[in-house]
Amino acid sequence: MKRAYKYRFYPTPDQVELLTQTFGCVRFIYNSILRWRTDAYYKHQEKIGYVQASARLTALKKEPEFAWLNDVSCVPLQQSLRHQQTAFANFFAGRAKYPTFKSKRHKQAAELTASAFKYCEGKLYMAKSKAPLNVRWSCPLPSTPSTVTITLDAAGRYFVSCLCEFEPVSLPISPKTVGIDLGLKDLFITDTGFKSGNPRHTAKCAARLALLQRRLSRKARGSKNRAKARLKVARLHAKIADCRQDALHKATRKLINENQVVCVESLKVKNMIRNPKLSKAIADAGWNEFVRQLQYKGDWAGRSVVTIDQFFPSSKRCNCCGFTMQKMPLDVRQWICPACGETHDRDINAARNIKAAGLAVLAHGEPVNPEPLPAA
Repeated sequence: MKRAYKYRFYPTPDQVELLTQTFGCVRFIYNSILRWRTDAYYKHQEKIGYVQASARLTALKKEPEFAWLNDVSCVPLQQSLRHQQTAFANFFAGRAKYPTFKSKRHKQAAELTASAFKYCEGKLYMAKSKAPLNVRWSCPLPSTPSTVTITLDAAGRYFVSCLCEFEPVSLPISPKTVGIDLGLKDLFITDTGFKSGNPRHTAKCAARLALLQRRLSRKARGSKNRAKARLKVARLHAKIADCRQDALHKATRKLINENQVVCVESLKVKNMIRNPKLSKAIADAGWNEFVRQLQYKGDWAGRSVVTIDQFFPSSKRCNCCGFTMQKMPLDVRQWICPACGETHDRDINAARNIKAAGLAVLAHGEPVNPEPLPAA
């Protein structure tokens, strides 16, 4: 299996200059080729593929006014065209929107293949630079990387991501299984009644973030003070994202280590986030990232992660008798089953239903959205 190992590194002034130039060339090639392909289609109904785009890149590098494109490695420029071709393939397949232009204010990235970097004796060298990158190796690489991606985030931090082959080690078989219901008051609730709580990282920094954004809005555009203020806002956003990611990693790792089967609901977060009252809280919770981490960590550890149908009435269905309520507003946190008289905590009941449905799918392949039982 392949796995990306991400590390932070601290470039020298010469490397900063080289990386800045490389990012600028990658961004220029991506945007210019994207404009060329778009105009060719709308003006002449001509479809441009990767081969024509690559030839266009070669022609641009030969023009005197674009001679500066030869000052950086050609590999990240070619890789940007491959990424653009993938973006168009996803667009035509209906998996993504039309490719957009890259901005110098957002994250910058340059991908290097084996011909543009060298990994030797624990040191990483990139093309056009004689000195190795000052990488903070938090763990050793399992093998020589096949590709290396260097990124610069909006907060001014440099990272290198090394794609390596590794052999996953399965964890010992555990007799435990768990059903998980995702929420806002608590990030996740298990069928045993455990409630994780929700750290609400964005809400904790909301006052500080609002202050920094007000200061940024008052700075003159293009001034050095505005650049400094923008950097402070970006660093606070990066801190919030890092705290959220750290909490999700710890929670998902514990769930995978302790349980052989993890049953979780699948949610259309993109649709749910349209709710104007809950959009910020839903975005801060990170449900998609939580499920994604469970899935790939389960694959690595030999665990089973089962996602049930999004329309399964886990909250409205009684886990004791199977009676399904017709309606249940979000403000109803506890309810009594009209059929059997059992009192339910909304979230715990949902987690138990999710676990039962997930185990049924795993064992028998039964549908997880059965018809509701008639009222008694």
